Amino acid sequence: MAKVTVAKTAGFCFGVDRAVKLAYEAVDKYDSVYTLGELIHNPDVVKDLENRGARVIDSLDGITASDTVIIRSHGVGPDVYERLLETGARVIDATCPYVKKIHQIVKTRSEAGDVILIAGDPSHPEVMGIVGYAKNDCFVFENADDMVKLIRKIYENIKKPIAILSQTTYNISKWENCKRMAEGYSDVSVYNTVCDATSKRQSEASELSKLSDVMIIVGGCNSSNTKKLYEICSRNAECYLIENAVELGQYDFSHVRSAGISAGASTPAYIIKEVQKTMTEILTKEEEFNFEEAIEQTFKKIYTGKRVSGVVTAVNPTEVIVDIGTKQTGYIPQAELSGDPSVKPSDVVKVGDEIDVIVTKINDVEGIVYLSKKQIDAQKGFDEVKNAADTGATVSGVVTNVIKGGVIVVVSGMRVFVPASQTGVRADAGLESLLKQTVNLKIIELNEQRKRAVGSIRKVAAEERAARRAAFFETAEVGATVTGEVKSITDYGVFVDVGGVDGLVRKSDLTWARIKHPSDVVSVGDHIEVTIKDIDKENGKVSLVYKKQSENPWDIFKNNYELGQVVEAKIVSITGFGAFAQIIPGIDGLIHISQIADQRVNNVSDFLAVGDVVKAKITECDLEKKRVSLSIRALIADREEPAEAEEETEAEAETEAPAEAEAEEAAAE
Repeated sequence: MAKVTVAKTAGFCFGVDRAVKLAYEAVDKYDSVYTLGELIHNPDVVKDLENRGARVIDSLDGITASDTVIIRSHGVGPDVYERLLETGARVIDATCPYVKKIHQIVKTRSEAGDVILIAGDPSHPEVMGIVGYAKNDCFVFENADDMVKLIRKIYENIKKPIAILSQTTYNISKWENCKRMAEGYSDVSVYNTVCDATSKRQSEASELSKLSDVMIIVGGCNSSNTKKLYEICSRNAECYLIENAVELGQYDFSHVRSAGISAGASTPAYIIKEVQKTMTEILTKEEEFNFEEAIEQTFKKIYTGKRVSGVVTAVNPTEVIVDIGTKQTGYIPQAELSGDPSVKPSDVVKVGDEIDVIVTKINDVEGIVYLSKKQIDAQKGFDEVKNAADTGATVSGVVTNVIKGGVIVVVSGMRVFVPASQTGVRADAGLESLLKQTVNLKIIELNEQRKRAVGSIRKVAAEERAARRAAFFETAEVGATVTGEVKSITDYGVFVDVGGVDGLVRKSDLTWARIKHPSDVVSVGDHIEVTIKDIDKENGKVSLVYKKQSENPWDIFKNNYELGQVVEAKIVSITGFGAFAQIIPGIDGLIHISQIADQRVNNVSDFLAVGDVVKAKITECDLEKKRVSLSIRALIADREEPAEAEEETEAEAETEAPAEAEAEEAAAE
């Protein structure tokens, strides 16, 4: 019997899945979206994104502040980030977290003086981005022999420590060979940067190819990791590299009884499923074709419950007409077309589509056959749901109904019940927000006899969050700047989701300004940029800072104010010993009770009130202790001194006048 097996880890890896989701979110949210190079090495995904408005660009020429630029999963060098900053464009960084980790290693080791050696393809965009983080000597090699030549050359000429690492999709067997060869040299550090998913994918594909007559590798022809899968599997079996199911038609599989399928990290699940389905049909036809079957097809007989194929000849508002190759005309009522009662026939099929249906009723008198596509889809959906229940795989579906106690999700034509507690929606929020939404879910309960299933959306979200959490703690570093979403606000701070982890921004780290409550600064749902202050991996805790050092009011004060300067300040609070006045946001100066007036002050409120704007002189400034003193009295004294000096001058003049008169009289005598 023909057998088609798909490798468990075939398809999207975490980094690619993250990049694709970010891209689709961007095209739904923004108008002018660009990807700097193809987002991933898969033509189908790139074309679909282009159809949705995400255009591929090779340079930043012409990009303006009104544009949105997506950095693809392969990452870029620091010079590109600088150029993007100059354009002012909105930047969505979809760089794989594992590639980010390599960037940091190269930057750190290069700054320490190491020579950097990178295993990979020098023309691959990931490698080109990695090289950009090396400050000085950096070389790319393709195999262990080239690596050894470089090490010897460095020993002889450069005489510096060496750091060796690889691009994430490097051939794992070649990498193991490189590590063995590098062990014989001193002052050489080797970093394991081949992605775990890549390693597992290559290992599984290799084992599967040993058990199969033919191996089908699915992925973009320009994808590095897909080519490596092809190279590995070609050693064990007849192997073909294709981009989609259509390409299978050009090959002869008449001799094949078992086929294995694996796919590169940039291959979507739906393409893998199409290849699996097409390959199964090809092998099944090769296996089951016989003369009797051909005769039966020629004299086609139908009966209630029979499964037949047909071609759609007309699509009406309430029904679909199908040619099933018999004298009767086939009709699919709208109710039997889809498991989603709200869709229109034109949303499901179009003229010319070849579809599978089940005969539900025959009327020979009128020459009519009633058909159901929904039942076929439900059976396919049941098979998919059963497989998901057996393997723990994730399935996708559309929420079609909100009912008592939960929602109904249609998965490939089969209805799956998701209890309210498994939707992930808060108890105080309505489930209507899920209606018509495409969701991912796990099958947690299946009744095969009754063909009923119970699913969980929350479980998928929890697994995705756990994966993001693991990736965060794997790559996050203190001092790094990350973007997150405000999830909740408390009296003492704000919790921000920075990728599967809710980090805490304490009230004191939220803003430099004096605030009553954190909600004065941010709101739940806000997307904000924060800096990692501390990481506690053991307890899974992260401390964050939202306030920017460039906005430090003490730095602003230091640069713009000095001792003796007269300022306008706003009274913000009254105390028994004086009043505090705001000079600039975040800097309050104390006007001591003795410095409020040129007379004795018993009650500060008799002279000042909150909200008053007064002029005062800076009389003390201690930046280290963050303390500023102000004086209104000093200004009064400054004004009185010239007045007193003027009075003294007039008095002297009056004294001198009689003396002069006496002198004149004496002279006359």
